[in-house]
Amino acid sequence: MIAILERAYPIRLAESWDSVGLVCGDPDDTVTSVLCCVDVTDAVVDQALDSGTDLVVAHHPLLLRGVDTVGTHTPKGRLIHRLIKGGCALYTAHTNADSANPGVSDALAGLLGLTNLRPLDPKPAEAIDKWSVFVPADSAAAVREAMFDAGAGEIGDYSHCCWSTSGTGQFLPGAAADPAIGERGEVTEVSEDRVEMVANRRVRSRVLTALRTAHPYEEPAFDLIEPAPARGDEGLGRVGELGEPMTLAAFTTRVAQALPTSAVGIRAAGDPEMTITTVAVCGGAGDSMLATARAVGADVYVTGDLRHHPVDEHLRGGGPALIDAGHWSTEFPWCQQAADLLAGAVPGLVTAVFSQPTDPWTIHRSGQ
Repeated sequence: MIAILERAYPIRLAESWDSVGLVCGDPDDTVTSVLCCVDVTDAVVDQALDSGTDLVVAHHPLLLRGVDTVGTHTPKGRLIHRLIKGGCALYTAHTNADSANPGVSDALAGLLGLTNLRPLDPKPAEAIDKWSVFVPADSAAAVREAMFDAGAGEIGDYSHCCWSTSGTGQFLPGAAADPAIGERGEVTEVSEDRVEMVANRRVRSRVLTALRTAHPYEEPAFDLIEPAPARGDEGLGRVGELGEPMTLAAFTTRVAQALPTSAVGIRAAGDPEMTITTVAVCGGAGDSMLATARAVGADVYVTGDLRHHPVDEHLRGGGPALIDAGHWSTEFPWCQQAADLLAGAVPGLVTAVFSQPTDPWTIHRSGQ
């Protein structure tokens, strides 16, 4: 189960300050049922234990900042003890789920009807190496397979990816050489293949060891190139387009109808009659990316936890319209995404979403 979650929401995507992964439980335990939620609360634990759930998958970390006790005299410690005693594990996917593709903001964008999605704040694509290996034609298959086994040749959902061409190699073994082909002091020509493939840079040492071990030559000839970094399809937030333009007022109504109801409600800042086509979204607290939303040319930015002064300054500076839909409401759609992911990956797995708001705000009054 952990492997499935970490393929979808890689740990490498988590921010340095974050705490993600298994919080409590045995990684080797069998999981037959999962409950997905935004926050771990008493009500969530009640439902998990009452239903015999084996694993709670939460978005917000229960244990984030410095913790020196999980005693039952503390609110968080009490929940941890209840989960452990009830045989229920807890796993957190937080900023890694925010930046994953698909992740938190994809779920939000999907409910709002956005298409042509791309990251609002893209992360660099994982660093890769480009390998070109020169090998006798009759040994090329063995070298390719060894490099594949070491992790090379993987592009997205494809493996064993490479490109080859044939040519003639030449070398002159020196007096101390021990050539596999040819003789010392004689120029030798060999029919060789040039085999090219990419590999994630983190497996470089494994690929090099595999290449040298499988290659028949005493000194294999190869090129190792570090391509220029590129932007990836992972990162915080998403930008997309509406199928048809609409006014800010109409789009705000769409947001209110699409997202779950919470006491925070939906509020918008901007001209109600302005035309909306390009939309930026970021589940959770997104005021750190107000300038980014302006830079990508969004007409409106949908997020949560917006504050008075940053919003006022943003609008005065010509930024896009803003919709504050609340922290919990903009992240809640991810729960169904996570539940569907696990159900699709594990036949027979029972999944559920804790649908009651865990937003700490419980009352809203308009004052009218």
